[in-house]
Order: sequence, then C-alpha cells, then structure tokens
Amino acid sequence: MTEPDPTPPSAPGPARRGRGRPPATGRRDEILDAALAEFAESGVQGTSLAAVGRRVGLSQQGVLHHFPSREALLIAALARRDEVDVRELDGLDETSAVVELAERNARRPEVVRLHSLLTAEGLTGDHPASDYVRDRYARVREQLARTLRGEHGDRLPSGATPDQAAALLTAAMDGIQLQWLYDPDSVDMPVLVGLLTDVLRGAPPESDRS
Repeated sequence: MTEPDPTPPSAPGPARRGRGRPPATGRRDEILDAALAEFAESGVQGTSLAAVGRRVGLSQQGVLHHFPSREALLIAALARRDEVDVRELDGLDETSAVVELAERNARRPEVVRLHSLLTAEGLTGDHPASDYVRDRYARVREQLARTLRGEHGDRLPSGATPDQAAALLTAAMDGIQLQWLYDPDSVDMPVLVGLLTDVLRGAPPESDRS
C-alpha cells in the first residue's frame, strides 16, 4: 500500500566492522523492528531509546549512533513497516493486495493501534509523525488511483473516478480498522475490505457469484 523511502543519493561505503558484528544495514533493520514493537506496546511517549536498545543488545548511545532522536527513529520504523509490506505484497493485483494487507493487520493489533493513534495525533500539526502521515496518505491514494485507472480508465463501473475510489477505499480501511480495534470479534476486516473493493469496482459480492 505504500512505497519505501528512496535510497539516499550518495550512500556511504560499507563501514568497517569487527568479527561477528552484523552489517550496518542489518543492525539498522534490527533496531527498526525493535522500535516498531516498542512503540506499538508502549506508545510514543512511553518509548525510550534505551528500551529499544535493550531489545537488540545496544545502549542508548548505540541507538543514537544510527538515529539522531526518538522522533527520527519513529518515522524510520513506520517507513520500515511500509517497506516490508510493499515488498511482501509485490506481484499481487491491487484488490488482492489490500485484502492481504487487512489479513496481515488482523494479526498485529499493536501496530494497527499505533497507526491509528499517530493518525489522530498527527492532526495537531506539531507531532513528529504529522508529515509522515500526510505524505503516506498522498502516496497510498496516488498508488491506488493509478492502479484503478490502469484497470478501468477514467471511470470505474460503479461510476466513481479512480481518485474518488482511492480516497474512499483508504478512508474505509482506516475506519474498519478502528471498529476492529474496539470489537475484533464482530468486525472481519479482510471480508469487509474485499466487499468494498467489489462495490467500488462494480462487481457483485463474491458470495453472489456463480
């Protein structure tokens, strides 16, 4: 659903490392995965660099060697989550991808909760994730609209434009996630997301197909 951050234009050469130490990129990914888990469990304010470091056997200064602040670590961890999703969903058509993403999110409620909280908190404007959330929404809508336009042209069978359908699908997915967080036993995210994609594409629900 989202695109990974582009590679910096002039990445430094490989750093020297001692015997048995993981490569810098591997260590960085370990920190990001640990940070995402810590942020999801403890929230932004409850997460410290020291706590993230303990998860991967580093001191606070060791984490700061890779990321200059907690805010920078937060944004990088969120981008890492998106990058992994994009890579693992690559090759699926857009409808299958969004349903698979909903199934994946149903297995990681802490991450979904973090995303929902940051989306709301980002509205304050001075939140460290504000720019990330705004840019992510723009990327998601653009990617969905581009795919839908390639499949259906300027109008979907339902009559919606690709841009309208992309915005509706993005909004609905966030709303469904909120309902699921409150009552996971009553809200089936993958089924509802799949139904919505059928409606927007003008296709009959799967249960009605012969």
